[in-house]
Amino acid sequence: MSTPTTVDQFLPEAGEVTMFTTTWCGYCKRLKPQLDQAGINYTEVNIEEVDGGAAIVEEANGGNQTVPTLLFSDGSTQTNPSQAAVKAKLAELRN
Repeated sequence: MSTPTTVDQFLPEAGEVTMFTTTWCGYCKRLKPQLDQAGINYTEVNIEEVDGGAAIVEEANGGNQTVPTLLFSDGSTQTNPSQAAVKAKLAELRN
């Protein structure tokens, strides 16, 4: 029997984020180049390709299955954030 997948398995390193996405999400497609432009390192997790992907996002996101959901090293999340919000959160975590 396999171990259930949980949010903790996707916690990023300090200074990076994990971005939960789907292939059809326009907001995800918009945010990725913005993060690239800002030099923000992220690991993309397509929830359609991960067993229980929607449940992982739901766990991370207080019951919502909304993407993009970004997971930070402290376990906090942002749902469909702006580039500025992501940068501000990363700066907060550095302090």
